Amino acid sequence: MSTTEDRFIDIEIKLAHQEHIVESLNQRVYEQQQQIDKLEQMCAALVQHVRDQAQSSGGGGALAHEPPPHY
Repeated sequence: MSTTEDRFIDIEIKLAHQEHIVESLNQRVYEQQQQIDKLEQMCAALVQHVRDQAQSSGGGGALAHEPPPHY
């Protein structure tokens, strides 16, 4: 009977460790999603800033089609 009880204890210990690992991974995934959301907001703000700068400089898009000065 001791062998069966020892096996149950071993299984319970392993299960407790796995639950802890799953909780840790879940927390890490949540933190990473928060970081991704923040980076997406920063990228959107940067894109808007670049667009605003292009519009305020008089539509600098025309310069992109001009040949470089060495021609």
